[in-house]
Amino acid sequence: MAFDQIDRRILELLQRDGRMTNVELAERVGLTAPPCLRRVRALEEAGAIRGYHADLDAATLGYPITVFAMVSLRSQAEQDLAAFEAHVATIPEVRECHMLNGEIDFILKIVASDLKGFQEILMTHLTPAPNVASVKTSLTIRTAKALPGIPVRVG
Repeated sequence: MAFDQIDRRILELLQRDGRMTNVELAERVGLTAPPCLRRVRALEEAGAIRGYHADLDAATLGYPITVFAMVSLRSQAEQDLAAFEAHVATIPEVRECHMLNGEIDFILKIVASDLKGFQEILMTHLTPAPNVASVKTSLTIRTAKALPGIPVRVG
């Protein structure tokens, strides 16, 4: 789907504030409400907008620990990669899972209530998982930048 300037502006505004009303959105992009809503629906149907969510504060909700785990597998056969991805999908504390090119096969972003909780996830869910050769972890000290979404170029 080709995105014109109005589509890009809609995406930029909704990414910044997904709770914005259609009337407000339409006003800010220079449309009336019905065509604006049609454009939003088209962007959703095209997959450009995957969903809407609240940006929750992990520490406030009892998850002050964030760890990145670099996982190497013994086999990189497609069924083994898919099996690992399916396994980590069952672990609620694993918030992101990215397959990488290079020495490490996957990087995981994991949240935990404390170090003991992270150790439990590591020892019961990650290191004993089938086909896992090694897991290297790095505990975050602070986050300097964490922007949701992607840069949307308008204009």
